[in-house]
Amino acid sequence: MHVARAYHTASTLANGSVLVTGGYNGSSFNSAELYNPSTGTWTTTGNMSAARFQHAASTLANGSVLVAGGANPTILSSGGLYRPSTGTWTTIGNLNSARHFHTASTLSNGKVLVAGGVNGASYPTSAELYNPSSNTWTSTGNLNFARYLHTVSTLTNGSVLVAGGFNSSGVLSSAELYNPSTGIWTTTGSMSVTRGYYTASTLANGFVLVAGGCGGAACNSAELYNPSTGTWTTTGSMSVARSQHTASTLTNGFVLVVGGCNGAACSSAELYDPSTGTWTITGSINVARYMHTASILANGSVLITGGNSGGYLNSAELY
Repeated sequence: MHVARAYHTASTLANGSVLVTGGYNGSSFNSAELYNPSTGTWTTTGNMSAARFQHAASTLANGSVLVAGGANPTILSSGGLYRPSTGTWTTIGNLNSARHFHTASTLSNGKVLVAGGVNGASYPTSAELYNPSSNTWTSTGNLNFARYLHTVSTLTNGSVLVAGGFNSSGVLSSAELYNPSTGIWTTTGSMSVTRGYYTASTLANGFVLVAGGCGGAACNSAELYNPSTGTWTTTGSMSVARSQHTASTLTNGFVLVVGGCNGAACSSAELYDPSTGTWTITGSINVARYMHTASILANGSVLITGGNSGGYLNSAELY
């Protein structure tokens, strides 16, 4: 990449390119760049209107990319909309609550659900919906538990599962479900341990796999959420304890976990096989890293970008 960055976002576009936005490398910035899988090269594209990191990005049904919130280091309510056809950003309505370390999910109805996050010493339980048609945010049902640095997963029935994270009480094991039809959150089964800085991946069978980040620190345990029963069961443990890693569901149904840290940046990667519930080590990345991103490309490859390894990284790798 042209700029070393962590706490950035990476979004795969309809044309196969990957859009990277914002981030932090000692200071925040508003730059964005595009990865072209055909050439393996990066080009700069339009800058966001504000520098931001620890924000969220969502790809809309029309192919545009929505970014919202974050910090610079002021906590932001602003956002922007990137149009791939022009390579430019347009401003959008502000969030009702400024936040960073939140999540954003594109729903089946085309709206974007933003949930949780943190704003200084404030931990909002609020959630909001972005309507692309009106370019505005409206409040929806509140979370039952304030949380940030949690995970979010869209289930096959359209519900949204959030789990774990942190709040003023510490690290969480609780989980809850958002029903887009009613706008209401309901609690569901809690994970067996508290988790933060971990990953959640939706499997082909509809289950959700969470891994690492026990108590917000590195661990190797993993568990599965069954949407039919609302319960969690333990599954095979990873070979390497880790947190702040990435997890990607591959086209063959396996889950690829990459990097992270357990006192130092990790270079190891491993694959989870849902049919056996076991992990196997696969090829290591060339540069150990955490706080990076992982994006699935149209050809099934996985693009790893940026992060930290004792210093901020501008390197990228393909699996």
